[in-house]
Amino acid sequence: MKLEWTEPAVESLQAIKDYIARDNEFYAARLVERIVDTVEKLADFPNLGRRVPEADRDDIREIFFQAYRIIYRLMADRVQILAVMHGSRDLERVETKPWEVG
Repeated sequence: MKLEWTEPAVESLQAIKDYIARDNEFYAARLVERIVDTVEKLADFPNLGRRVPEADRDDIREIFFQAYRIIYRLMADRVQILAVMHGSRDLERVETKPWEVG
């Protein structure tokens, strides 16, 4: 199955990298690499993740890597990566939900 990164997901991944790179550039690059490796598993196992409780939809799912939630939309022909966010963020308080964009 094809993987498709949305612009907000790419931007959030870059923001995570930039934030961590202030302390350790090597670790920041390695973390992003490992998140991308985790996402790539979805090409072969798109149902790997669980339903996002806040979305209450079968097509909106998430997988976790360390403290990060990777939210994606399961589509007939592709997996669309919607967001990469720290697990401590409260999705209930986010004004525009990742699945409402794109």
